[in-house]
Amino acid sequence: MSELPSLSAAQLASRAAYRIRAFKDTLARYLVTLGGISILFAILLIFFYLFYVVLPLFESAEIHQESSFVAPGEGKTLYIGLEEQGSMALRVSDSGELVFFDTASGDIVSQSTLALSAPVSSINASIDTVALGLENGEVIVFKYVFDVSYPDDKRKLTPRIEYPLGEDAIALDESGQALTQLAVKVDDDVAGLVAATADNRMIYSRYSRETSFIDDSIVTELESTSELELNEPVHSLLMTPLIDTAYAAAGDRILAFRLDEDGFDGGVIEHPLPAKITGMQLLVGGVSLMVGLENGEIQQWMPVRKGGKKELTFIRLFDDSQAAVSSIAVEHARKSFSVADSAGVITLYYSTSHRTVASIKVDGLGKEARITQMTWSPRAQHLLTVDSSNTLRLFAVHNEYPEVSWSVLWGKVWYEGYDKPEYVWQSSASTNEFEPKFSLVPLSFGTIKAALYAMLFAIPIAVLGAIFTAQFMAPRMRQVVKPSIEIMEALPTVILGFLAGLWLAPYVEEHLIGVFSFLLIMPVGFLLVAWLWRYLPPKLRYPGWEAAMLIPVILLLGWLSMSLSMPLEQLFFGGDIQVWMSEHWGIGYDQRNALVVGLIMGFAVIPTIFSIAEDALFSVPQHLVSGSLALGATRWQTLMYVVLPAASPGIFSGLMMGFGRAVGETMIVLMATGNTPVMDMSLFEGMRTLAANIAVEVPEAEVASTHYRILFLAALVLFAFTFVFNTATEVVRQRMRQRYSNL
Repeated sequence: MSELPSLSAAQLASRAAYRIRAFKDTLARYLVTLGGISILFAILLIFFYLFYVVLPLFESAEIHQESSFVAPGEGKTLYIGLEEQGSMALRVSDSGELVFFDTASGDIVSQSTLALSAPVSSINASIDTVALGLENGEVIVFKYVFDVSYPDDKRKLTPRIEYPLGEDAIALDESGQALTQLAVKVDDDVAGLVAATADNRMIYSRYSRETSFIDDSIVTELESTSELELNEPVHSLLMTPLIDTAYAAAGDRILAFRLDEDGFDGGVIEHPLPAKITGMQLLVGGVSLMVGLENGEIQQWMPVRKGGKKELTFIRLFDDSQAAVSSIAVEHARKSFSVADSAGVITLYYSTSHRTVASIKVDGLGKEARITQMTWSPRAQHLLTVDSSNTLRLFAVHNEYPEVSWSVLWGKVWYEGYDKPEYVWQSSASTNEFEPKFSLVPLSFGTIKAALYAMLFAIPIAVLGAIFTAQFMAPRMRQVVKPSIEIMEALPTVILGFLAGLWLAPYVEEHLIGVFSFLLIMPVGFLLVAWLWRYLPPKLRYPGWEAAMLIPVILLLGWLSMSLSMPLEQLFFGGDIQVWMSEHWGIGYDQRNALVVGLIMGFAVIPTIFSIAEDALFSVPQHLVSGSLALGATRWQTLMYVVLPAASPGIFSGLMMGFGRAVGETMIVLMATGNTPVMDMSLFEGMRTLAANIAVEVPEAEVASTHYRILFLAALVLFAFTFVFNTATEVVRQRMRQRYSNL
């Protein structure tokens, strides 16, 4: 048996080197695979985290009964009120008895009785201010307050009564008729009282309020009073917080009264309804009027400007039950309200989102009994009810995000103060009665608008520049141009946005005619230079260096365009193009607009598109180009029918990468636009994008609030849009690659 020949040292070294190289290749393959998987895992983590923050927005509300007991004290319950956390409540009886009690057990905490000169004939309340109308035409107004202290680190409530119009009763009706309905509003320095009397008169009195410097008592003086005769009695009466309008219910009609400093401003405006009114309340802010009907409908009405004046207009219908509405209660800080019907069902609604949030069937309610009154705690975590059998029930409510619905996010909504349904984003305001507007449509529209205008500027320059650089430019010049343009991508976008906002936007506004004339002068100048090029001596021509020779031409044409800007504006547009466009075309002009965004963001996107497209064009096999030229095709024919089809997948990828960069851009659109969420494709109007909106509002949003979670929803929408768009782009690119792979 022959022995195997021994390996030389060189062969052993070669095999060792091969094994090391194979190990490195395997290690690199696994590391690259691990890196790709890690990136996908990180992307999934981002997606799931966004989804985790957003998910509570779409959870259902909950309501359940916590306690039930007979109302403490004597007599019929006229009014009930809750403190902030729902642990203590106030009950007002028809004898003027004020009972503060514990809502868990019904135990009385304190008790007092108002000094009434006559029996109570009507009652009205606005949050924590209560007014009692008496049968002799007098009114007593009081306010209940819960003082909070923490002895031994335990929360303690001490209820007390204040009199914002003084402790003495106010003689509203001098004739002494009983006040059958009453409405009161007390402001810092003025108060308004509206009442309906037993003889069908409507009385409105306005009072001034001053604090005495001697003993801090309230001094009330009558400013004006007026009356109106009614044809029938009214069974409900409300007054807006601004003391400018009163609403009354008379059978199946809403009666509207305009109020001013002198009294009733005009007569009565009637609004007929399909059934008898059984409940009526103003939503927080006093703009929207919620009307409950005998047929179970709940209608929303609000003033809308028509023909130069505001008219009470029907807006929405809430109709979940055929049972008659027995009581309506509104929340203190949101556009939510609860409705109780004659069947013993309590339903929670939110007006703006047009949602039925939750409902509950009240247990232990007799056949003849019905819920007569309801009241919310200021935090809207508890709802207290009283029925016709004088039984009190406390309900715990978990209703964190009623403002959100599909129609609010993506549909037109008729908001308070607007003349018609619109897409609006306005997440905050200076008033507590503000109605949040969370439409994502203007933000999505602004995102697409900014990206489209940027691409309109970037695509021609980037793609045509890539074609010339890859196919016609001299190699030495390409070695300088390509890295220089790629370095542009490293420019911080915050610097570009800063320059756009502080320099480019004012410059474009001042030289608007010059900017547009440059678009006309430049092509004409290029054609003229091309015509002159053919007459240059061959010694002065440098093939492949034409772009460098055009630099002074571009500078000259730019200077010429800007120099002609003011003369052209004076000659054709009366010296002010913005005013001329507004008067003749109805087009407004914002200094930071889509034109500025398109120019500066297009400049930021150009390096991305150029680099990818140029690599794709330059990578086309040279034998394809040589074969085409050998068959007699010109350079342009070769470019159009050989190079571009072969490089089209790469060019398409560059375009989509640039578009994705423009969609996700933040700092440029944040600093170069007015950040106004308007839906207008005008080149001279601004916009607000999803990314810029997130950057602006997240630092100010309360953690876990509706606003906070909707901003995360906007981030999820942007994430999903980018993911779907990039996936579709990759599918198209692969198909294009397969189509032209045989070239």
